Amino acid sequence: MPRSRTPRPALRALAGALPRRRRLPLRGSTVLITGGASGIGRLMALGAARRGAARVVVWDLDLSAAEAVAAEARALGAEAVAERVDVTDAAAVEAAAARAGAVDVAVNNAGVVTGARLEDATEEGIRRTFDVNALAPYWLTRAVLPGMKARDRGAVVVIASAAGLVGVARQTDYSATKHAAVGFAESLSAELRKDGSAVTALAVCPFYIDTGMFDGVRSRIPWLLPVLRQEEVAEQVLDAVEAGRTRLPLPRAVGLLAPLRALPTPVFDRAMDLMGVNDTMDGFTGRRPAVDVPAPDPRVFAPDGAAR
Repeated sequence: MPRSRTPRPALRALAGALPRRRRLPLRGSTVLITGGASGIGRLMALGAARRGAARVVVWDLDLSAAEAVAAEARALGAEAVAERVDVTDAAAVEAAAARAGAVDVAVNNAGVVTGARLEDATEEGIRRTFDVNALAPYWLTRAVLPGMKARDRGAVVVIASAAGLVGVARQTDYSATKHAAVGFAESLSAELRKDGSAVTALAVCPFYIDTGMFDGVRSRIPWLLPVLRQEEVAEQVLDAVEAGRTRLPLPRAVGLLAPLRALPTPVFDRAMDLMGVNDTMDGFTGRRPAVDVPAPDPRVFAPDGAAR
């Protein structure tokens, strides 16, 4: 007797129970991006303008660079403004968010990295990494989320990292903050889902990106884990926002980390070593800041669009 091609009732019920994605077209939206003066921050700002965003708000410590990005966005047809905002200052973020008005998409993109071994890291550098990478998303999100929920429309984007899914040598501070960023986005998504809100939270978990923030890093297996092109990452993040996704691993192989965690810890650790994950930072040099930032540790680099 031939098998029926109709899915079994249990599978149909399971499929029906899956939450539907809350799609959010960027056309007509207001998009705010931190660390928007360079790297994928700049590219996302311009990409949003090309997709018809009504307004683009660019925050960065480098005001002149942010204003240049805003001018580019205006040339693409969007209203655009730039402001110098220290995302680690909760009061400053709240005030700047009030000036920005209603925000539909908030992209927590600013990030810093020291690349120092634990013994070499300074207290100031560690605190700065946590302030920018882990705590700053709280201040922006708390400022814009009430408006999003009131309109029942919006997306909070957290540019985390593959290092938020697995620890990496010479990233004891950075990886810890990116684990925090992933946990923040997942917990926020759970809260919004529990509340029945149409607002979404997206955690972006990329491997290294070629913005310069991680100059000197190398991948042992580039066919599986390539250093990503910033143009492609920016477009994929915007695609994910419009599709209503809640997790975006880049490349797809990064998505294998979760199931690999089911392996015994020594086996998982050995697999990461064989893949060269803990050797990637051996040649790290990073990029020096283009502007003065309140970071006394000379190994801390200014927030830019890489955030990986």
